[in-house]
Formats: sequence, structure tokens, C-alpha cells
Amino acid sequence: MTTIIQPALTMVALTFMVWCYMYFKRLSFIRVHSIDPQSVATRALGAKSLAAVSAPSDNLMNLFELPVLFYVLVVLLLVTGEASQGFATAAWAYVALRALHSFIHCTYNQVLHRFTVYAASSIVLWAMWAVFAARLLS
Repeated sequence: MTTIIQPALTMVALTFMVWCYMYFKRLSFIRVHSIDPQSVATRALGAKSLAAVSAPSDNLMNLFELPVLFYVLVVLLLVTGEASQGFATAAWAYVALRALHSFIHCTYNQVLHRFTVYAASSIVLWAMWAVFAARLLS
């Protein structure tokens, strides 16, 4: 049971690290460029002023999209008793791919690399859901 929780906790840690990195980048940029914080009070206002440091923010938003389905699946696996070693291995693969996606997105941000890793992580997640659904429905 705990083996499926570990990748979920690692995903939370990844989200926390990206959140910290985003604030570090934004606050540093605001300070260095003497930007009035009120001038970036909304996402629309910040889009222009903070465009140079938007990748971590964009990545943080990504971490609240498909990963939500990962968290839900982990809970359902625990509740139904289906949290097998196979699911744990797939969960680690998903988390590793999401970590690589975050690294690419927050650093050099090459779209083809980022998309390839994103697609691979999505396939892993959808496969996990398909196997889970098939087990429940059989």
C-alpha cells in the first residue's frame, strides 16, 4: 500500500519545488527590474511584465491539470485495494516523466522535448486508468 503513496508524495514535492522556483524567479525579476508589484496584480497584467519568467508559472499550472487524475487514481487504488506493485511502478514512471517535463519547462523550454515527455507521461497515466477500469469492470 505505501509503495503507491510514495510516488504521490514525490509528485507533491515536485509541485512544491516548482512553486518555490516560480516565486524565486518572479520575486528576483521584480526586484532586479524595479517592477511595482501592483502592476502585476492580475494574470493579464503580469503576462506582459513577467513574460521573461513565465515558464515556472506555466509549469505550475500544468501540475494542476492531468496530475489531478493521477492523485484521484492513487486514492481509488488505495480505497479499492488495487494498489499493486505494477501500479506503483507505473506511478513512478509517471512521476519521473512529469519531473523531466517540469525540468525542461522551467529551464531551456524546448517545446518538442517538452511535448514528447508530456505525451509519454499522459500515455502512462491513461494506461493506468485503463487497467484500473478494466479490473473494476471485470
